[in-house]
Amino acid sequence: MTDAEIATANGYAGDVTPRQAWDMLGAEKDAVLIDVRTDAEWNYVGVPNLEAVGKAPVLVPWQHYPDMSVNPDFVGALDRLGIARNATVLLLCRSGARSRAAAIAMSRRGYAHCYNVSDGFEGGHDGKGHRGGGGGWKAEGLPWTQG
Repeated sequence: MTDAEIATANGYAGDVTPRQAWDMLGAEKDAVLIDVRTDAEWNYVGVPNLEAVGKAPVLVPWQHYPDMSVNPDFVGALDRLGIARNATVLLLCRSGARSRAAAIAMSRRGYAHCYNVSDGFEGGHDGKGHRGGGGGWKAEGLPWTQG
């Protein structure tokens, strides 16, 4: 299946692991990481640190805290930031659900290479139901910082 066929079938370019996202950010000059979590998550849980690849994450919430209503200006905000329509766009949330929805929305708006970072920033649940039980940016040991 070609990239275009995958994007059409999924509604976006597909899923990548946090490690694959990190590698893409380092290898592709125009690749951008968009963290779609809320202000509260950025401030209290942390954010990816991309200094080692000469970049910074773009922080635009997919949903507004605390009511978790969808941000009606999400794609518009990204348009105003000047992200190229043909750039590799990697979307990250807590677990991969919101970022998948954001990847689909951006793809529908004409962004050609939108990827969902599977397992998100915190990863899946452990045996006690706590985040960080597997996968995720933090669990992969990728750089991050906490405000």
